Amino acid sequence: MKFPKLRSKQKATPESFIASHCEGGISWQKDEDDLDTLVELVRLIRPKKPKKIEAIDLSGLISFLKMHPVCNRQFSEYLNGILYHKKFNKFLSDAAMLQDVNFFRELRARISAKILPNQPQKDRMEYVLNQVFHLASDRIWIEKIPLEQLEELFDILEFDSIYKSTEPDSPLSETLLAMNLITQRMSGRAMETDVIKMVPEFDDLESPFTAFEMELLQIEERIRSTDVHFISAEDLSYRQLLVLHKQCEEFVDKAFSNSSKYGISLRVNQNLLKIRQQLKRLEVLIPLLVVESQKEKKTNSISLGLQLIKYNCYKNNVRKFISESTQLISYEITQHTAKTGEHYITESRREYFKMFWAALGGGFIVGVLCIIKVLLGKVDASFFGHAFYYSMNYAFGFIAIYLLGFTLATKQPAMTASALVRALEEGAKKQGKNVEKYGAFSILFARVFRSQFIAFVGNVIMAFPVSWLGIWAIDRIFHYNIAATKWHTLINDLSPIHSLAILHAAIAGVFLFLSGIISGSIANRDKHNQVYFRIQEHPILKRTFGRKKTAKLAKIYEKKGAGVISNFWFGIFMGSTASIGMFLGLNLDIRHITFASGNLALGLYGANYAVSQSMLVWGIFGIGIIGLVNFMVSFSLSLGLAFRSRNISLFELRFVAQAIWKHFKRKPISFFFPTERKEKSAVEEIYLKHE
Repeated sequence: MKFPKLRSKQKATPESFIASHCEGGISWQKDEDDLDTLVELVRLIRPKKPKKIEAIDLSGLISFLKMHPVCNRQFSEYLNGILYHKKFNKFLSDAAMLQDVNFFRELRARISAKILPNQPQKDRMEYVLNQVFHLASDRIWIEKIPLEQLEELFDILEFDSIYKSTEPDSPLSETLLAMNLITQRMSGRAMETDVIKMVPEFDDLESPFTAFEMELLQIEERIRSTDVHFISAEDLSYRQLLVLHKQCEEFVDKAFSNSSKYGISLRVNQNLLKIRQQLKRLEVLIPLLVVESQKEKKTNSISLGLQLIKYNCYKNNVRKFISESTQLISYEITQHTAKTGEHYITESRREYFKMFWAALGGGFIVGVLCIIKVLLGKVDASFFGHAFYYSMNYAFGFIAIYLLGFTLATKQPAMTASALVRALEEGAKKQGKNVEKYGAFSILFARVFRSQFIAFVGNVIMAFPVSWLGIWAIDRIFHYNIAATKWHTLINDLSPIHSLAILHAAIAGVFLFLSGIISGSIANRDKHNQVYFRIQEHPILKRTFGRKKTAKLAKIYEKKGAGVISNFWFGIFMGSTASIGMFLGLNLDIRHITFASGNLALGLYGANYAVSQSMLVWGIFGIGIIGLVNFMVSFSLSLGLAFRSRNISLFELRFVAQAIWKHFKRKPISFFFPTERKEKSAVEEIYLKHE
């Protein structure tokens, strides 16, 4: 329909808009499918910046409707015609909740619905909400309308309460149907094998979900069979329903807390998350069954309407979905990396030099890998062939470093970040003052930094001579300089101004972060699937190797399995990047500080030491820059994930940085060399002061 134009040139208001439909005998559109008038009215009420508005004042609209009974009657008939017999039970049971336990399928569905929203049939309440309240910000300003004004509008427009009838399509009937639908789905999901496995404490107990479903059915039958259509807060069945609801919540909470014992898969996490969302929805709907006064009939009816608008506004919220779905998984992953990362943090001088010797071992193997990679580069193969050769070279080298107990510089940040955040979290529990909490964190960070520093030193000073000796030995034995044609590239690629060394170092940092994620996710998956116990009790293995050896094998896999798989994939990432880049026509590659040191040695020998001073200086400087970028990228990503997993705001990083800088000015030497006794006493003082 076309809206009549206002006679005044001034900006339209809700009152003037309604008046324009009443002037001259113009009546409201009677077609309930035509929502244009309501859409335009809401557009006039909707503020441009709802977050900055303290309250939405509808007093002008209320006064206008009181003063113009004809307009009020026509407007009331129009709104009631739109809302009359609109179905919403499926919307109430589904909106803003997980629809698919498959994470990626649900993610695709939500993104698709944001671009091209789902449109239900016109006899559904969701259709009205989609057309009128289609912006995500609508729930913000709707909640800022004073309840007193909403109650006054409810009376003026002569809306019926939801308790008038329980006939099909009535609001109360739709609400009861939605509650039943939610309860049945929730009860069935809670009985799935993978979910029950998370709560063995409930094995010998009756399912609280089944009991809740039966109790709700009894209450529904009473509401539908009587004339009052509601119950009292003192009703024994209602109070029992609340107790059972609490038991269902305890079931879910226990399942989530048991994830540290049994691990958790993404599918089980999504199942539990959906049950929790359904319980939250029931927590909102259950009080609507209770009425203690006539006023409550009105407030409950308004509350239901507001909830429908709210659910419609964020039913396709992608950010909230990702946040809820990944928090527990990321927590379990970072818990594993935190435990592993503790081994990479040195405290005493003994541990510090032990890290140095481990780094020397890692540098030795990397030096050998550098030589093998140059030789593999001479093999006549396709992009895929070179990617495979390089990946296997890196993968088996990294696995060797891991199994032999050596250290690869920059591998630690992905692990130590989680340990740091766990220390921050524990400090928050023990102390009331943030200054002390961040102070303890800064001391631990200094330990991490110096551990990383000595790992850099050990890797670099060993990789260089090993690579040099290797190429020299090959030249002496076979009279062939393997880097003679490639020396310029080997050295030039280290320069941060003559190549994309910084970008390539950042890519390596991302892969270092991903390797930590893989390690934690594999450990979590194996724990959930009881892989260690299954190996230990495998009948064929026990018969072949004996019970003790099989148990030992299971123990070895439990301790080393996730790390081996993580290092294997780290090698795949590092070895295939350059080949994939060439295939795509992109300048992609990786730069790692330890390999950079080995490549500098190979480049110098390949050039017969005839290298310009500027090229040599930029090459040496580039090694330091590459190491710094490796560390910063992998550590930052891991720290962000660790903060996210523990629901700590990233805003706290500002205070963390300030505390670290303050500690550096006070004790700069502690960032490079251990000051064991003094530092240990400082930490103890901070952590024990408020116990």
